[in-house]
Amino acid sequence: MLLSRYVKHFPEPHDPNRILLYSTKRGASLLVPASLFSDIENGTLAPGDRDTLVRLGFLVPDRAAERREMSDAIAAANRMRRLFGAMVVMNLDCNLACSYCYEGGMKGKHRLSPETADLLCDLIERDQMAHGRRVELTFYGGEPLLSTEMIHSISRRLRAAAADHGVDYTFKLVTNGTLLTATVVNRLVPLGLTGAKVTLDGPQEVHDRYRPFVSGHGSYDTIVANLKEVCNLIKVQVGSNYTEGEYRAFPRLLDDLIAAGLTPDRLELVRFSPVTKSGGAHTLPEFNDGCSSLDEPWVAAADLFLRAEILRRGFHTPRLAPAPCMIESPFELVVQYDGTLFKCPAFLGWPAMAVGDLQTGINDYAASHNLDGWKNDACLDCAYLPLCFGGCRFLKLLRDGTMNGVDCRKRFLDATLETYVRQDLKRRARR
Repeated sequence: MLLSRYVKHFPEPHDPNRILLYSTKRGASLLVPASLFSDIENGTLAPGDRDTLVRLGFLVPDRAAERREMSDAIAAANRMRRLFGAMVVMNLDCNLACSYCYEGGMKGKHRLSPETADLLCDLIERDQMAHGRRVELTFYGGEPLLSTEMIHSISRRLRAAAADHGVDYTFKLVTNGTLLTATVVNRLVPLGLTGAKVTLDGPQEVHDRYRPFVSGHGSYDTIVANLKEVCNLIKVQVGSNYTEGEYRAFPRLLDDLIAAGLTPDRLELVRFSPVTKSGGAHTLPEFNDGCSSLDEPWVAAADLFLRAEILRRGFHTPRLAPAPCMIESPFELVVQYDGTLFKCPAFLGWPAMAVGDLQTGINDYAASHNLDGWKNDACLDCAYLPLCFGGCRFLKLLRDGTMNGVDCRKRFLDATLETYVRQDLKRRARR
């Protein structure tokens, strides 16, 4: 048995007799004696230790076969998938005037029409439910709750169709939270609403500067009041977008949430992410603070700092795990309000990146979106492959004007992975 090529190992800083192993393929971590690691390298493991390490994915019988298996990993997952997910852009309208708005120059009174909604439901019933797949939609905007009645209409039809086909239909919201009242949520839950992701961009003075109402008044108090009303009705995630100049203020948001009664047990998770540049038709020329690469040194420093602060206060945040891009799955789509289809919400401002529409169907996007671009020797031999799969195609396009090649995450993961793993081990030990 041989050590998997998709394993990273780290010496324990305060105990030279132990080594931390992490399988990027399985998401498993294990502290082992240094002597056992030597036995792995020398092929002298005791049978019991060997069997345990094989079961956890740290050892494999054939590294060449493992490499071939990894090359087929996404295709194999797609063959087994029984869930169809789509992000549906209900409108490009909004009651906020965010300084870094991702809709940017496209923003306006654009709404998904009843005719387009019917085409969407037709596609989902015909191509997904009829084949036994459950369906989970994410309603997005603009601000999706400005189109609440259309969400009702779509969900009533799909919930009935799901019952006819013997599958499940559920949906989530990505919302600014200003309209997410208990009254709205109580109307939507019977139709399949399970959760919402709401943005709070730092403590009140930072958030209100970046995300004011169109009137110019701050939105923070309204959002927090709504979250307190609905967090026991649905699962609520808080997302925050930080810039290089502001991220050190964000831990105060966590303290403010706790003080407001939004304690870790009442929120599904909290996740902080850097603001990225948008490009395409989105671009707001007056906003220049976003990043275009995780290789920018401040991004890794900010990520490690903020993740530690989230966990220290007991909030949940996503664990590091294998996560292929949605572009690689035929069962994930983004549906624009006008019926245009995309493979990633970041491409909404790039008309050339459309992959079809609800009337004519989906085009072959394998070449245009560089599918399988990670199937090269450098990536297949890289221990980080299961965490990366070629990185973010949008950031590659934004930086280089092309998706040919990969958005390598090696430098970022070199700077962060060991800390992530140790944080998650600590979190697991506290449970």
